[in-house]
Amino acid sequence: MSGPFLEVLGGKKIEPSPLWLMRQAGRYLPEYRETRIKAGSFWNLCLTPELAAEVTLQPIHRFGFDAAIIFSDILVVPVALGHAVVFEEGPKLQPLQSTDGLERSEKQWSVRLAPLYEAIRLARAKLDGDTALLGFAGAPWTLATYLAGGGNDNQIAAKLWAYRDPKGFGLLIDILCDCVAYHLIRQLKAGADAVQLFDSWALGLAPSQFERWVVIPTAKVVTKVRAALPGAHIIGFPRGASLAGLQRYRTTGIDAISLDTAVPIDWAVRELGTNTVLQGNLDPLALVAGGTALREGVETILKATRGQRFVFNLGHGILPDTPVEHVSELVRLVRGDG
Repeated sequence: MSGPFLEVLGGKKIEPSPLWLMRQAGRYLPEYRETRIKAGSFWNLCLTPELAAEVTLQPIHRFGFDAAIIFSDILVVPVALGHAVVFEEGPKLQPLQSTDGLERSEKQWSVRLAPLYEAIRLARAKLDGDTALLGFAGAPWTLATYLAGGGNDNQIAAKLWAYRDPKGFGLLIDILCDCVAYHLIRQLKAGADAVQLFDSWALGLAPSQFERWVVIPTAKVVTKVRAALPGAHIIGFPRGASLAGLQRYRTTGIDAISLDTAVPIDWAVRELGTNTVLQGNLDPLALVAGGTALREGVETILKATRGQRFVFNLGHGILPDTPVEHVSELVRLVRGDG
């Protein structure tokens, strides 16, 4: 495999910057909505390899992004652990009281996650050699917030568990580290060229808690993946982390940091960009708005990252009401095609 995305992750400076978008396979695309109806439910779409591969490839066919990301969900890991997840206008999980009953057998993880690995094999076989395929997983802290009582901006249940019973919460994090690392390794072996760790609820943690529940577990996952696959490319996305937190996060061993919209791109280039590939961080709402907001947002990021190892992306996932023509315009702006 080659292509601009992997070349940047490997240390090369590329212009124009390679481009992909978080949630690029999704509800803003009419072809996705048609496939979703065919699947019958979001969860069935995730777990039907042929359909998951189909929606993974849809934005590549339409826009020619430099990377595809496999269609799945971060909550497949709790499912692998034997914890039920129901999707009703968003995920519903029974709050976990302890780690008792969580499945720790890799054999069972493999059985429950097998459809995803097959989807990766199918998608990889249909991509050309210049287009990378990403796998992904939720990071241990974010998955713990869902298991403890639901991911949200406050993560109250997870924080209270961590404060009141750090030993018990630490056991949950350790189990999640093992399963997340296993899941990333299996995706890479199935044909993914790189993987991304989504720590979607990394915001609002006290510095000591961010270190204990985000930085250290992420480093543990990276170490486990690299022990099995030394050349693995790993991107981390600690959404909402403070600037000081991002500096600590860089020590985890990840190849690239994906930046949310609030991170000043000039600061990131200056403070993080020397030894780390950067990815991000256009406001998804600027993409919805289009016009001047989109052009100025793209120009600001490209100007700041010129000469930097950089992957253009959004600061969070693409929104369902994003006009398709705005995405086409974004591609033209990033690639300098008009």
